[in-house]
Amino acid sequence: MLRAIALPAFQDNYIWLLGGPDGAVVVVDPGDDAPVQAAIARGLRPVALLLTHHHADHVGGAARLQAALGIPAYGPDDPRIPVEVTRVGDGDRVEVPALGAGFDVLAVPGHTRSHVAFHGAGHLFCGDTLFSLGCGRMFEGEPAQFLASLERLAALPADTAVCCGHEYTEANGRFARVAEPDNPAREAWLARVAVLRRAGQPSLPSTLAIERAGNPFLRVDQPALRARLAAHLGRPPADRVEAFAALRQWKDGFTG
Repeated sequence: MLRAIALPAFQDNYIWLLGGPDGAVVVVDPGDDAPVQAAIARGLRPVALLLTHHHADHVGGAARLQAALGIPAYGPDDPRIPVEVTRVGDGDRVEVPALGAGFDVLAVPGHTRSHVAFHGAGHLFCGDTLFSLGCGRMFEGEPAQFLASLERLAALPADTAVCCGHEYTEANGRFARVAEPDNPAREAWLARVAVLRRAGQPSLPSTLAIERAGNPFLRVDQPALRARLAAHLGRPPADRVEAFAALRQWKDGFTG
């Protein structure tokens, strides 16, 4: 069975490793190579790089790792990615023989126009598209596009481990409590997260079951959330796309 390891980087990033007992791992979104080099010193053996999008905090260490290790890299077709990669897009599959596993590529535009996610071996590496109890900022996409990307991820199996690019769960939870105050499932998750964080552990991975139950950006059709949006806007949202757009804009300015 493959196991995911979250390597902290920068202020709140995670570089993800997925591997088995023999030490072979795929490395996902290495914004910095130093944490990966430290993992190598502990006996782990990177065999491939997976890149979800072009932002420097996700790809900044990829070129150095590739040069040092001579391993393949896979990422979206975007010239802003500063490393030699095998370009992958929606519907492609990346096979990693050293792990005995493969990853389906899903196009999930919204945070960036070329963002992809990798789904395989029971894990979802979603970069900055989906966070626990939140989603990424909409830098290059449109609301309908971003909502479709999130719902595509949410439709994957409920027990899928959600491996996000940042440790934002508690901050997202504060907004989620305002957007949908009465949500016992979310509160149960946040209680668990608080225990993990007090112990110095990552809150991640989450699961898609947890996110469906508690993430407001996957719950734009819920009556209680729609009522809160109507109060915030001063009128009901015209449709579910406007509800998502209003929710994202509300979160952008939220300081709680």
